[in-house]
Amino acid sequence: MVLRKLKQEAEVALRHLEVLELVEKNQPIGIFKLADMIKLPKHKVRYSLRVLEQSGIIEPTQHGAMVRDDADEVFKKLKEEIGDIKDLIDKIEKKIEDICSRL
Repeated sequence: MVLRKLKQEAEVALRHLEVLELVEKNQPIGIFKLADMIKLPKHKVRYSLRVLEQSGIIEPTQHGAMVRDDADEVFKKLKEEIGDIKDLIDKIEKKIEDICSRL
């Protein structure tokens, strides 16, 4: 399907945010506890933590992952990005409607 990859990426992004939410509520927290709480394999949780760390949202500590003090700046950018993504989705939806109306 044309939009399959987009859907998969959105599902992964949602997983990252679910992991982040658990980190925020339970910090500091390690991979094993996170994986148990979210009912996901450890390798998926580890990947989400790595993405969140590389994005500047969390930081590893000897006691587990913690949300960075300056993470609010990253979230401001994420809010802007989600607005851009919504605009693109609206354009995709309109394009599909236009094509379907001619079929």
